[in-house]
Parts: sequence; C-alpha cells; structure tokens
Amino acid sequence: MSGKEAVVYVVRCGEEIRCAKVYKEANKRSFRQAVQYTEGRKVKNSRRARAMEKGSRYGRKEQEQAWQHAEVDALGRLAVAGVRVPQPYNFLDGVLLMELVMDENGNAAPRLNDLTLTPARAREYHRELIMQVVRMLCAGVVHGDLSEYNVLVGSNGPVIIDLPQAVDAAGNNSAEAMLERDVGNLTAYLGRFAPELLITEYGKEIWSIYESGALQPDVALTGCFARTEVPVDVNSVIREIDDVVKEELVRQRYKQALELEK
Repeated sequence: MSGKEAVVYVVRCGEEIRCAKVYKEANKRSFRQAVQYTEGRKVKNSRRARAMEKGSRYGRKEQEQAWQHAEVDALGRLAVAGVRVPQPYNFLDGVLLMELVMDENGNAAPRLNDLTLTPARAREYHRELIMQVVRMLCAGVVHGDLSEYNVLVGSNGPVIIDLPQAVDAAGNNSAEAMLERDVGNLTAYLGRFAPELLITEYGKEIWSIYESGALQPDVALTGCFARTEVPVDVNSVIREIDDVVKEELVRQRYKQALELEK
C-alpha cells in the first residue's frame, strides 16, 4: 500500500511475516516536514545541527534521516509505555522493518476508515483510542497526524501507526493544538456511527489535566471541559513577546559573530 510518505510491503523474514515501510524521497511524498512538526527535536551532533539549519545539501540529507529516525524512536518509546503500536525490528537505508498487524483471520489488518461500525463498536474503539492518546501523552508524545487513516484494527483492537511527524509534548508550541486535532479527527469519524460522541471534548480535557501535572495512563475522563473566562493581560503578553524578540536578536548577533570568526 502506498501512503503520503512511504510504500508498505508485506515481507517474509525467515518463518515470520512482517511489513517493510520504505520511505519515499522528500520530493515524492505529499506530507511535508513543516516547522511545527520538527520544532523541539534535538540534534546531538552540533555539525549536523548547523548543516540542517543552513539547509545545505548535507543538511537536507541529515534532516531527512532525522525525520525517518523519529518514527523508529517514537515506536520504541511508545511500546515501552504500553501504547498499541507495531513492534519495530530494524531500520536501515530508509526501510523500517516492523510487525505486521493482523486481523482475526491472520490477514493484514484493515484501516479504521475501511470499516462500517455499529454504534457500540464505535464507542468501544473511541474509548480505547482516547486512552491510547492519553498513554502517548504520558510518554511525552503527541501523534500530530492521527485520524481514521492512521489506525489499524487488529485482532486485539485498534493499533496506532505512522509516527514520523510525532512531536514532543513539552518542547513543541503546537503540541496542544495537534493533540486536540488528533482527538477531534477520531471523534468526528467515529461520531458518524455514534453521534453522541460529537459533543464530547476529550482533547481539551486531556490537555488541561496534562498541564496540571495530574495526567496518568488510567485517568478517569468525562469528555467534558469547563472553560474559564479570565480577562487577558494584553500588556503582559506584549512585554513577553518583546523579551523573546530581544533574546532572538542577541542570539542571531552571537551566531553571526561566530560565523565571522570562522
């Protein structure tokens, strides 16, 4: 199957059947590495980080490898946290070898969007996926592109896939909006079969609990969110923006000075 960023094959590894995700070249995929996804990702090698920032040929190559490795890292991190994701086995030269998620008959599992569900099953899948989103956030990860197209329905229930764009919840300014969008996408789709889901606000509820520091994998959710109407201190916000702008100017000048020394 061909997707926005890769082609996935069913492959044989000895006696095992697995899947190989072959990433497309950057100019041949429809999903782009927007800044909002790569913000907060740390690069340990300073030379590599400078090259990626400059956008040189070497930098673009390194950026592409970092994008692909992000999925491998996220899969391992989430598996440890108990999130239902495919088990990764190996990654080499743009090919990710991982578990083939199967249905009850031993066939490749269908995507959630390929299924017609009963109201009861839609509610069940929604509950399970919301708890998976919670587990992801407890592990510090937001999927960033979650929808009915990124969920496989295996023999043991929904499995979340496609994670190269996953973001760090604490290090990305768009993490809150992404999480609400992820939850909203799932709710909108499953709400076609169980309309009562459409009035829930799990995304805002989950993030508010996360911000309070009280989010746990087994947290009890209600689907309700109480908004607080508090006047905004505009002057304080403007002062903070000015401070950030000044800090950035100092950083740029320091960077330019280092470049001149070279």
